[in-house]
Amino acid sequence: MRVLLSGASGFVGRHLHRALLDRGDLVLGIDLNATPLARSGDALDFFRTDDRRWDLAIHAAAIVGGRASIDGSPLGVATNLALDSWYFRWLVRTGTPRAVYFSSSAAYPVALQQPGPVRRLVETDIDYEQPGRPDATYGLVKLAGEQLAQYAEAEGCRVHVLRPFSGYGTDQDDVYPFPAFIRRARERQDPFEIWGDGSSTRDWVHIDDLVGATLAAVDQDATGPINVGWGRAASFDELAGLVTAEAGYRPEFKHLPAAPQGVHHRVCDPKRMLDVYQPTVTLEEGVRRALA
Repeated sequence: MRVLLSGASGFVGRHLHRALLDRGDLVLGIDLNATPLARSGDALDFFRTDDRRWDLAIHAAAIVGGRASIDGSPLGVATNLALDSWYFRWLVRTGTPRAVYFSSSAAYPVALQQPGPVRRLVETDIDYEQPGRPDATYGLVKLAGEQLAQYAEAEGCRVHVLRPFSGYGTDQDDVYPFPAFIRRARERQDPFEIWGDGSSTRDWVHIDDLVGATLAAVDQDATGPINVGWGRAASFDELAGLVTAEAGYRPEFKHLPAAPQGVHHRVCDPKRMLDVYQPTVTLEEGVRRALA
């Protein structure tokens, strides 16, 4: 296929780029940061001016930066809405028949992610008529993007909407929790700092599985939003324990309750994903790979 990939130099984008090339697809990757594979360019300008029809478009460009950015730069994060809206306008204008939109678990109502028993979030927990309050402007933008995807579908473009949970990998920027924990373990930090009280849980999904689920959804023409995760609730204390044990030491955990920490639980029900893709990289294996 002829594939347009925005954000091709980013964490998700560069892994997708390699996977698409390995399949034999012809890929035009664009990103503000040029690489040997990705062309330098602003995705927003591209969507405004490009008139070519592609077989598939995958939109991975966004302003990101982890929890600190979500909480500390809400207006900056909100500019992603302009990028997403031009993406969908471009899809319709060019007649591109297939597309991927990366939404987020942040689109789910925060009321369903509070302390207490873990609730595994099901795709139908987002009601577009009465969606509930998502997580900050980042979640609000993703919720709006999902609704824009419906308008693009009504114009004839099949849009595959993925809702990744806590994606991670060995080459992720350490403004995110997993690589930050890996760095602290490599440095054998003691005490070992953990934002929040350590009891908050996340559904950690390796980048290999995020890429695999995305391509499976495209190949099998999966419809409707799809959660991408394991359905396993692993706390930050549990992750720290796995990382430090693999690194071969047992530090004191120092919790930082005043640091940004987001919702208490964020865990998916993966049943819809399992219809098209079976994840392969457990959290323990992901930790081993990162510290190898």
